[in-house]
Amino acid sequence: MTNTILEMTGIGKRFPGVAALDRVDLDVARGEIVAVAGENGAGKSTLMKILGGIHQPDQGQIRIDGREAVIHSVSDAIDRGVGFIHQELNVLDNLNVAENILLGREPVWGGPLKLVNRRELYARAETYLNRLGLAVSARTPLANLSIAHQQMVEIAKALSQDARILIMDEPTSSLTLAETEKLLGVAKELSAQGVSIIYISHRLSEIEDLADRVVVLRDGRNAGVLTRGEMGHDKIVRLMVGRYLSHGYVQPKSARKPGFFEVRKLRTMRYPDCAVSFEVGQGEILGFAGLVGAGRSELAQAIFGADAALDGEFFLEGEPIELLSPKAAIDKGVYLVSEDRRKTGVLLEMTVRENITLPGLADYASAGIIDRKAEQEAASDQCGRLSIRTPAIESNVADLSGGNQQKVVLAKWLSLNPKVLIFDEPTRGIDVGAKAEIYQIMRRLAEAGLAIIAISSDMEEILGLSDRVAVMREGAITGILDREECSEEAIMRLAFGKDEKRNRDHHDGHENKCGASE
Repeated sequence: MTNTILEMTGIGKRFPGVAALDRVDLDVARGEIVAVAGENGAGKSTLMKILGGIHQPDQGQIRIDGREAVIHSVSDAIDRGVGFIHQELNVLDNLNVAENILLGREPVWGGPLKLVNRRELYARAETYLNRLGLAVSARTPLANLSIAHQQMVEIAKALSQDARILIMDEPTSSLTLAETEKLLGVAKELSAQGVSIIYISHRLSEIEDLADRVVVLRDGRNAGVLTRGEMGHDKIVRLMVGRYLSHGYVQPKSARKPGFFEVRKLRTMRYPDCAVSFEVGQGEILGFAGLVGAGRSELAQAIFGADAALDGEFFLEGEPIELLSPKAAIDKGVYLVSEDRRKTGVLLEMTVRENITLPGLADYASAGIIDRKAEQEAASDQCGRLSIRTPAIESNVADLSGGNQQKVVLAKWLSLNPKVLIFDEPTRGIDVGAKAEIYQIMRRLAEAGLAIIAISSDMEEILGLSDRVAVMREGAITGILDREECSEEAIMRLAFGKDEKRNRDHHDGHENKCGASE
């Protein structure tokens, strides 16, 4: 095709013990948006890392603008007009926003002194922030931003490189609905300007909305291509997994027992003027919805004791408990599956066995000596219960897919007999097949008598998974919806503070208000 800007032909890549790619083909036209779909481990990220200069192919050919391109490094890729937005954040939190966006390309003055022109640095960075509609100062330290805003900074950095081929690997995994729509709008605008986009996402609705074509990979091979007119959730999933697969949401079989775990007048450091109260029943999944920055993750961190709460009371099975630290929470059976599993959920360079048994290591020791056999039996049992796919329990967690890493986080808590489990973005960066497994596990745990709090920015997930939905806005719960009341419109009205009647009715039963707004 004369309009083709990129051709990847017969690409192969092996890692020790596994063929990640087996003669994969991919072509992209100028200004075209091509989605690449597949389960975790299908080879999507490996293929993109080869195009981005991170990995070298064992076989195959890459052609850009009709000429063979040998991409030895990331700088080679950038020089050829390839920009990469990575699935995992690739930012430096010791620098500010502008320094991250223009890292290595800072405007300088002073001749050989090469002093950074800070005024121009911030002006350039603001251009890309404004393009994304991100209301953050270019001078803001990156460490002060949420994961979602850090992801947007990553996107701004890629846009600043004037890429002709832009790889977006799970760019919306931490974004709210509004931020996602903004990003998709930017992608469409770039496409109209002639930029070619390769878009990887586990959110199939985004692919259907955005892509001109979707190329599906399965087990490191091409599984099929669907054009815009052929796309559909079921068709894409069938190519991905080789069979039709439901969304995986499981309806509750029994009624919840209210008041099992109760939070009263909890105030966090982020929103000190907001007192939050709610209860979760035994056998219930209580979803928490809201925009990024609404205070949901801060609430979870305060309950778990990872962040100090300014005030608040906790009750478990009607008895008051203190949750002043993660250790205190663990001792009471209250556990957190954190938003960023790679940073705070697992230790990547430790084995599956070590990760699963670490929180309760004292239970596997006698006189200070660890019983390795007992550890192995416990880890093997959890791997079997949760269908954790790993070559061996002695394999490093870093070598597992995102879905299996998430199961390892679950396994370490389940080995301690939890009573309350808090999931913060339970399926972030996980493929559709693994999502269904996580949903089924969560429902089984609820049916077994746990109280589950599920925080998610995925509206479909919140609606499908939750027995009730609590909606937060600016640190306060603006309403709690029963299952039959739940809809995207009802949730968004509460998230934007537009359902004042519902808000007042909810406050009649629980105090959830901010003193600053009264």
